[in-house]
Amino acid sequence: MDSNQITTETLDAEVTHDHEVQSPILNSWQHFWQQLQQRGWGDVALRVGSALVCLLLVALVIWVMRDFYLQGRMVVPEVASDLTGSESSGSAMLLPAYAGVSPFTGISRENDSHTFVPYQSRFAIQEYVVQKGDNLFAIAEKFNLNPQTILWGNYDVLYDNPEWLYPDQVLKILPVDGVLYTWSEGDGLNGVAQGLGVTPEDIINWPGNNLSPETIGDYANPNIPVGTQIVVPGGRREFYSWTIPFIRRDTPASANVWGAGRCAPISTGPVGSGNFVWPTSEHRLSGYPYSPETNHPAIDIGGKLGNPIYAVDKGVVVYAGWNDNGYGNLIIIDHGNGWQSLYAHLDTMAVGCGDYITDAGQLIGTMGTTGRSSGPHLHFELMTEKGGRVNPLNYIPM
Repeated sequence: MDSNQITTETLDAEVTHDHEVQSPILNSWQHFWQQLQQRGWGDVALRVGSALVCLLLVALVIWVMRDFYLQGRMVVPEVASDLTGSESSGSAMLLPAYAGVSPFTGISRENDSHTFVPYQSRFAIQEYVVQKGDNLFAIAEKFNLNPQTILWGNYDVLYDNPEWLYPDQVLKILPVDGVLYTWSEGDGLNGVAQGLGVTPEDIINWPGNNLSPETIGDYANPNIPVGTQIVVPGGRREFYSWTIPFIRRDTPASANVWGAGRCAPISTGPVGSGNFVWPTSEHRLSGYPYSPETNHPAIDIGGKLGNPIYAVDKGVVVYAGWNDNGYGNLIIIDHGNGWQSLYAHLDTMAVGCGDYITDAGQLIGTMGTTGRSSGPHLHFELMTEKGGRVNPLNYIPM
């Protein structure tokens, strides 16, 4: 037997062997498929098989996306959570730094000393800490209130005097224009309401007072504990007069209660002409204008410590010295013709009790910041014996 014959026989034997091994498996599948077709399940089997293949392909795609694209890249929900104030995120997103740009922490703007956003409350009393440079009008504007309301809500610290305002002072801010009233022993609801220009119902119905007609009881003896602070919306009252009354040169005893600067009676002295000069070297108004409605019947003239202060007309000094009501070093001149002028917060005084002022424009002292004062300025008042205090700007040319 040659080699070709051996090789051919060997190959035929291997093919025959493989066919004998595979035939039972193929025969089994063919027999199973024939049975499905005979029973009419062939189409159903094809559809089910196609669906399984599709599901396997989808699962494969999801697995690939998860491992290669989504892993560690889902940052949008975390950023959104931070922007809405959620505390669930334990880390902050770092932003790239750029030269000349400060770190960004949210919406920002430059500091504005004139911008103030008060706590918005419809009924509650707020507290405000006075800042350097504040005045009664500026604070009232911040809270959209009338200046009088600031005084009427803080009598215990301002005593109806706008110049008693100073930095770091804590003020009560009412939620509405009106009066803050502290309930006292023996108060009746009708009497309190009438005195403040409102009705009892205005007081009872204000939600922040926590009162009700059912629990208030007898208006003459209402169930309101002594010391309770009541907001009276729309209420008004007369200011306490902290200003010095007109002091005639021959009857200065009316100034005895105002401080150590009181003087003895004087029967003679120069009489003014009624033509006034400007009382200092500066012409800049500062602080408070003439405003009787806020209990400030004067003008404040700004300047520097030590600026000269002049008498506006001839007359006699009827008060010269310290005043206990916030004026500090104070000079009052009686002009002898029904007019009187007042100069407050002086640093030094060049005249004393009974001194004659022989000329308008005579030096009487220097500008200061004594008493209740937030900085160097002249608090100047002009008054008549019959008409009281008037606006100096209507009588003295600047």
